[in-house]
Amino acid sequence: MRVLIADDDATTRLVEKAVIQKLGHDCIVANDGDAAWAILQSQPVDVLITDWVMPGLDGLELCRRLRAREADTYTYTILATAMSERADVLAGMEAGADDFLVKPIDPFAVQTRLIAAARVTGLHNELNAFRAQLERANGNLAEQARTDPLTQLGNRLRLEEDLYVLHSAARRHGRAYSIVMCDIDHFKAYNDTYGHPQGDDTLQRVASVFAVDKRAGDTAYRYGGEEFILLLADALLPGAVIAVERLRQSVEDLAIVHTGNAPAGVVTISAGIATYEPGLACSSAEILEQADEALYCAKREGRNRVATSGITVIH
Repeated sequence: MRVLIADDDATTRLVEKAVIQKLGHDCIVANDGDAAWAILQSQPVDVLITDWVMPGLDGLELCRRLRAREADTYTYTILATAMSERADVLAGMEAGADDFLVKPIDPFAVQTRLIAAARVTGLHNELNAFRAQLERANGNLAEQARTDPLTQLGNRLRLEEDLYVLHSAARRHGRAYSIVMCDIDHFKAYNDTYGHPQGDDTLQRVASVFAVDKRAGDTAYRYGGEEFILLLADALLPGAVIAVERLRQSVEDLAIVHTGNAPAGVVTISAGIATYEPGLACSSAEILEQADEALYCAKREGRNRVATSGITVIH
């Protein structure tokens, strides 16, 4: 353990330091309360053995400050004092001390206190490690709850959360964003022809295009079945069209054979784009609905293309 001695008496410091080092612990020495507090703030300390009465901060104030601060580790605190009345003991414990040493210091008493300190700090370290593991596990569960297991894209829960944040920020800061709704063309026919396992593989490959080829800062989600949604931050309609057309072409370039998708003969996607611009009095749900309408427009016009909410079709 790392043990800090805070005492203005040189003889007491020497006795305590000799015992501590003989037991194999690291020892740091401070000759008053102010110096001890500076050390406690700058580095982790497992055990503090502090005099009650000394220059600067006294032992009681050191205990109070130590217990009041937020820290990841626990510092076992021992008050060393000639005051051994019951009222003194209670005052020390109420201030935050864990144990007492009565002066003059007995080396055997120091040894026994350090054994107890090792047990307590060890338990606190185990508790902190368990808490960290629990937080990581909870974080993993939260991530899984927001991730589509097949494609590893965000799911509808994550979409709802992210879209709420995006729309709120856009309204607050006067920014634009675009929502893109995509659909794999004739995917039911693909599953009927090639089987659902092959269909799942195709969903994963298309999802990987969205994950890898999207712009930095944009996010992709599996909306359900063969439908995907992309949120394009700070994207006005012209820029969104360019970005989505690139994704559409990347999916076609996968050259996944799909005989039921004429005339391309490979897996393709259709996409609809709707854009929120600063000053528009509409909700994110309305923007999403416009993107859905644009997607159906792209399908009506022959699929494998991008359409906008203004019913502008781009081949």
